[in-house]
Amino acid sequence: MKIKYIWILACLIGFSACNDKEDFEMTEPEVELPPVAPGSADFSNFVALGSSFTAGFTDNALFSASQTFSFPNILAQQFELVAGGSFTQPLTNDNLGGLALAGNRIPGFDPRLVFGGAGPVPLESVVGPVTVTTDIALNNPTGPFGNLGVPGAKSFHLLAPGYGNLGNVLLGLANPYFVRMTGSTPDASVLQLAVAQSPSFFSLWIGNFDVLGYAISGGDGTDPITPSAGPPGVGFDQTYGALIATLTASGAGGVVANIPDVTTIPYLTTVPHNPVPLNAGTAAAVNQAYAAYNGGIQAALAALAGTGLFTEEEANARLISFEASATNAVVIEDESLTDLGAINPAFAGLPQIRQATAEDLIVLPASNFIGTLADPNNPLSVNGVAIPLEDKWVLLPSEQKEITDATTAFNATISSTASAAGLAFVDADALLGQLTNGGLTSGNFTLTSDLVTGGAFSLDGVHFTARGYALIANEFMKAIDATYGSNFEASGNLVDLGNYPTNYSPALQ
Repeated sequence: MKIKYIWILACLIGFSACNDKEDFEMTEPEVELPPVAPGSADFSNFVALGSSFTAGFTDNALFSASQTFSFPNILAQQFELVAGGSFTQPLTNDNLGGLALAGNRIPGFDPRLVFGGAGPVPLESVVGPVTVTTDIALNNPTGPFGNLGVPGAKSFHLLAPGYGNLGNVLLGLANPYFVRMTGSTPDASVLQLAVAQSPSFFSLWIGNFDVLGYAISGGDGTDPITPSAGPPGVGFDQTYGALIATLTASGAGGVVANIPDVTTIPYLTTVPHNPVPLNAGTAAAVNQAYAAYNGGIQAALAALAGTGLFTEEEANARLISFEASATNAVVIEDESLTDLGAINPAFAGLPQIRQATAEDLIVLPASNFIGTLADPNNPLSVNGVAIPLEDKWVLLPSEQKEITDATTAFNATISSTASAAGLAFVDADALLGQLTNGGLTSGNFTLTSDLVTGGAFSLDGVHFTARGYALIANEFMKAIDATYGSNFEASGNLVDLGNYPTNYSPALQ
């Protein structure tokens, strides 16, 4: 009997426990988000102006999939939630990348990069030869286009007539990407095509290539920095002012972004200054080859002692020495060094060279050049060792300062102009700083500026991945919220970075 009652009591306790859990357990109430609202912004006719970042350039090419994930297209999709209108892009004909002119590939406009197992490689090195089908003479799309991002465009190019004229391409006066947008008005400027659409809202992210072209060419002078001063179409300040004044003349709202510090992008931070592995025998042979040069530097120091024209500090920095190590610094040309031959003809044969330091930035393509032979028949003619790297391969500290100074000046113009016009402002410079220094977290993802593994930058080390562009789009929406009273963030309508890829398969065609 006792056992019977104990069993019944146990069942009752179990039943009671079940009831307690089912009936009385406390649950967290769901947070009800407000409905999405545009605030004072009118997104019914959205037009985006800019360069590569606006176009959706990725993996050193523009292709249909990358354009789908351009940040303006992502924005336009969210704008549809608040009465945003249709948004058209000048989509390419394939996912190969590259451009052709009347059936012939345009030099420098090649198919995209892909991941080759160890790093970025050309698509055709993996899948074999391909036929580029996007032809600027045969199959341009029909506008008008909401996305007027032109890869490679500088600020003054947005005002330039004929920049999209097919007849100017071979003269170097037109941009093949813009040729695809001008249609029946080949001499219309980017700004004119934008204004012709009477936009109610615009984005403008321009100025990156005004300094970036100089940076990625190693500061060799082939792609100079845009001057601050000068009339519209020449100097950055007045050009930017003219762009904003024209875009806002009819009351359009807008969002602008400043220029990030391009010296911190993976294109300039991935290749170390000391990537040369040498054994003891090779190091000794190279040191012997530089013995006469080192002796000349020491002789020049002795001859110029007390003149202040050639210091011991510079002389020591110019001496070249290798050792048995996996981390020897490359030898580089440096035009900022004292030209000893100009001071004393006796030293005319001494080149302006030195070994690189951590302060020098080596461009990404140098990774495939350092260690190759300048003369296939001479095993000692190793580029970066016996043969100094030319200026185009290295961004010197003096050249970095030129970029920093110009970027600071341009960003001051962008900030003050945007503020005066009451526009939303995205601090892209600060954003890149976060990506570079520890990363930026959004939702379940932390993106950094590391090449390949960071998730933000594509394989070219300059432009963003689709996930990176989604991050940019979110930052633009936050800025719009702050200025126009919209609530994309508060209503839960920022985009989920997990819905955007970080790479594309070589098989994607």
